[in-house]
Amino acid sequence: MRNRPTYGQSSVDNALLLLHILRDQGVVTVSQAAELLGVARSTAHRLLAMLVYRDFAVENEEHKYLPGPALYVSAVEHRPTGEYNTHLRPAMAAICADTGETVQLAVRTGRWVRFIATVESEQAIRVGDRRGVALPARLTATGRAILADLAAPQLQKLYRSPGNDSEAGLGNQQWQRLVRDLETTRRRGYAVNSEDTESGLVAVGVGVRGAEGRIAAAISVAGPSTRLGERRIRDLGEYLIGAAGSLRLPADDEQ
Repeated sequence: MRNRPTYGQSSVDNALLLLHILRDQGVVTVSQAAELLGVARSTAHRLLAMLVYRDFAVENEEHKYLPGPALYVSAVEHRPTGEYNTHLRPAMAAICADTGETVQLAVRTGRWVRFIATVESEQAIRVGDRRGVALPARLTATGRAILADLAAPQLQKLYRSPGNDSEAGLGNQQWQRLVRDLETTRRRGYAVNSEDTESGLVAVGVGVRGAEGRIAAAISVAGPSTRLGERRIRDLGEYLIGAAGSLRLPADDEQ
């Protein structure tokens, strides 16, 4: 029989209970969360705000909270993401130093990408650490760079088939946009996210190939739109194309 730890932190326990509530009920308000947890509304609101920040919850226009992508995006299985980080971090640091912008490493899990490593820019206005964040692959620079390597039947199955998350079963308009975005990515050799996931944020990404030659991860350079205009985006794209030629994920026997 499991006993409640005597050293348990109430705030941690309440946050975990909220995760169970979101998973099981599907939707919760601040008032409901406060009542279920036996805490003040202000405490429940702070807990929910942190879950939103970490993508475990999303707030809709009615100020109700629903499960976020971190709850239903599967874990990155059978992938040595720790080794990816160790192997690529020196290159990421060099790219950050060369460009002056934040560098992110991401892998795809289904229709989502999860950021697994960050080297932050030292500039006052910069993109922050996104480790652990999951975003729709079709909207991000890293996601588009990875998706561009998939064959058409794979993309069709991934995005036109029914599924259990908001990215499954895309409508015709969204699907056609995705096809155009990936065609553009293949043609120029790099992907761009121009405020598609966050207002004021621009990112440029390229795929990183594994030992077998397929793209298994992606690196992006991200910064504020005030610094990353069209000319700067092109320069970063060309720079990353050159950098990608020397980037390789470790083979199994190298880990």
